[in-house]
Amino acid sequence: MKEMLQNLREASIRAILDCEDAELLESLRVKYLGKKGELTSILRQMGKLSPEERPAMGQLANKLREDIEEAIEDRNKVISALRMERRLIAESVDVTLPGKKQTLGHKHPMYNVLDQIKDIFIGMGFEIVDGPEVELADYNFTKLNIDEGHPSREWTDTFYFTEDSSILLRTQTSPMQIHAMETKELPIRMIAPGRVYRKDEVDATHSPMFHQIEGMVIDKGITMADLKATLNLVVEKIYGKGTVTRFRPHHFPFTEPSCELDIQCHKCGGVGCPTCKGEGWIEVLGAGMVHPKVLAGCGIDPDVYSGWAFGMGLERLALGEYKINNLRLIFENDRRFLEQF
Repeated sequence: MKEMLQNLREASIRAILDCEDAELLESLRVKYLGKKGELTSILRQMGKLSPEERPAMGQLANKLREDIEEAIEDRNKVISALRMERRLIAESVDVTLPGKKQTLGHKHPMYNVLDQIKDIFIGMGFEIVDGPEVELADYNFTKLNIDEGHPSREWTDTFYFTEDSSILLRTQTSPMQIHAMETKELPIRMIAPGRVYRKDEVDATHSPMFHQIEGMVIDKGITMADLKATLNLVVEKIYGKGTVTRFRPHHFPFTEPSCELDIQCHKCGGVGCPTCKGEGWIEVLGAGMVHPKVLAGCGIDPDVYSGWAFGMGLERLALGEYKINNLRLIFENDRRFLEQF
């Protein structure tokens, strides 16, 4: 038995010292010291020894176990050091190489225009308000003097959530005018930018989701002249002094009188092109004097107070600001397009 222990010592120590892999080293530990290992197999033969031999063989076996465990521990340290050395070599960095260029993002061109508009109106004493995109039909239509049967209330034009057409995705940010008149003290000067939704077909100037900016002033003695002067000032600040505009008579249920503001096409200079659909002008916004019925419905005396309101499409302003000829480019997230700004 003594010879068997000696042979096991030589074989195990040699195998451990030659091992260069942590997993293989663990398998050697199991092979030699496990419950079914070689040392255990030898110890099972202790019963064949005489009582006088057993203590001596037991000491030799315990010493062999300690030596094998110590050899495994030492070799494990060596293997860890070798592994770290290889890793340092493999992951070494040449500090003389140039670093990777980090590309910084920037604001979307549409939001550049929005920030510009906010600055313009804040400079004129306006307040910026925000509200829900899921709105009640009462606020989106009824309180804006848009009665049942109006084309804009049809399911073909509006995204409804309920069968009774009472809850919808707002088609305009005009509901914020009603919220403001019902909750704020007079006088009111506010703009309400935000997303709106209509069932429009996608083309160069339309999208089923777009951004709108509503503005409103309610005070004593407000006239159409105030509206035209304010809008012309805003357009000149956005597009530059001398920008050509025109006001056309129109009809909106919530304003009386009503008008639309066009700017001369930035692409063709009024000659006519695909961007302006051959008209030479691009519609920017609708506006007018707040209808007396809308004022009265919000608890404001139309004989004492008057006001004007407008609604403009933010995307169309961006088209003009950056000479973009297709609205779809704003939503397609094409980096070749966006990186120009």
